[in-house]
Amino acid sequence: MNKHPRTHTPALNRALVVGGGISGLLAAKDLQDAGYQVSLYDAAPTWGGCVGVHEVAGVVLDSGAESFATRSTAVADLVAELGLSAHIVSPDPSGAWVWLPEGPVPLPRTGILGIPSDLHAPEVRAALGKAGILRASLDATMPTSVGTSEAASSVADLVRARMGRRVLERLVAPVVAGVHSADAEVLDIDMVAPGLRAGIRQHGSLAAAVAALRVGGSADAKPGSAVAGLAGGMHTLVDALVAHLREAGVALHSGHAITAIHHNVGPAMGAGKAKDDGGAPAHWSVEWECGKDRGVEAAAVLVVATDGPTAVKLLGPNVPELLDFAPVPGPDIRLVTLVVDVPELDSKPRGTGVLVAPQTLGITAKALTHATAKWDWLADSTGPGTHVLRLSYGRAGVAAADAVRLVARPENDADLIATALVDATKLLGVSVTDADVLGADVVRWTGSLPFAAVGHQEKIAQIHALANQQPGLGLTGAWMSGNGLAAVVSGTRRQVRAVIDGTRIK
Repeated sequence: MNKHPRTHTPALNRALVVGGGISGLLAAKDLQDAGYQVSLYDAAPTWGGCVGVHEVAGVVLDSGAESFATRSTAVADLVAELGLSAHIVSPDPSGAWVWLPEGPVPLPRTGILGIPSDLHAPEVRAALGKAGILRASLDATMPTSVGTSEAASSVADLVRARMGRRVLERLVAPVVAGVHSADAEVLDIDMVAPGLRAGIRQHGSLAAAVAALRVGGSADAKPGSAVAGLAGGMHTLVDALVAHLREAGVALHSGHAITAIHHNVGPAMGAGKAKDDGGAPAHWSVEWECGKDRGVEAAAVLVVATDGPTAVKLLGPNVPELLDFAPVPGPDIRLVTLVVDVPELDSKPRGTGVLVAPQTLGITAKALTHATAKWDWLADSTGPGTHVLRLSYGRAGVAAADAVRLVARPENDADLIATALVDATKLLGVSVTDADVLGADVVRWTGSLPFAAVGHQEKIAQIHALANQQPGLGLTGAWMSGNGLAAVVSGTRRQVRAVIDGTRIK
């Protein structure tokens, strides 16, 4: 069994991090780099959270996030710090498709969340038709107050008001479902596209605001050009972070579940006592379990980087006001990975993949990524004829009965794989059968991908205000920062910097 010193005496230069996803790993890095001695705890046996890894048919693949947004430099900066800049790769420029009720069309070349910046682009015209283009064109003549005067707005409300229903249903809804596993009707536009509504007021229209927000956008850009990946997979970022932490001296405790958190527990009091110990500096302590092992560790700084429900549950006894902000769990997502021997897919018939409009009948997946078409490094490793397909199922913000759209029992891997083969055949226009499968895997992300419902920013501001009243406490993670590596990395670094600035030893 894993053992380590059980520290009861608070130390001003010590910090604890609870949660071993990207947010927790990064928090530990920044705290250690700032001069703290850090202990990192996670209940899982492996590090990385939703940036996971699995092996299918002998191919090592990402089991979760496989790219990052490049509209900010947050992830690229971290990659550079870890010496991985040379590994950054761009996706294949062939772009993705969107499957509409009447069939597939190429996804527009430029846009954010599927919102087009160029209504004259042939892909936009093909997706919207003449009536849709005429309605969307009204965006350019509307007052800038339309869609921007409300305190908060959903993605759907903004797009519908400025560009109309067809843009929403045929372009935006498929992208939002595929990228955020959410319904555009409930997703907060200011969380998933910060600055977009302000851009409308500045540039005069939604289309112009999208064009201004696209970094490096051009008429020749393809969907996917606003993302990048790492050769070898995004899970290599986790490997590099963990290696950095080990070298820096961070105490890494995987497989250690935190059962309780206490504030201001003195060395003479022991764990579980609520009142001040009569003179010891205020501090935090955690109780942990690892198999039959039990222990306590104390420190001046605590960063909780778990999912939202876990964070609120652990901190509730110390900050009861947080209980009113307990988030609902994220959606249950099923990711089916197929490694297949289908040489007909060498032609990349649907580019890098297909997003499915929610109103489409006869297809259960919300998205398919043709990973070997998207990433050259992966195609090189598998060789001609062998292809990696990732199909995702499930979204948040819809009726519970529709949250996972399956024609078979969602608990059964064999049924899910069979469903994925049917979906892949239709989406790619190429027969993909059980006989073609070299390997398959089903990864379930249960409640791990939160979505930012309308009003999320105000709610998070209130949570931060509560946390700021507790010296040495930081809260971070996707439930606070928003989905996507770029949001998580930038949000974590801001929060950790605020904690350091408030508690750093002089």
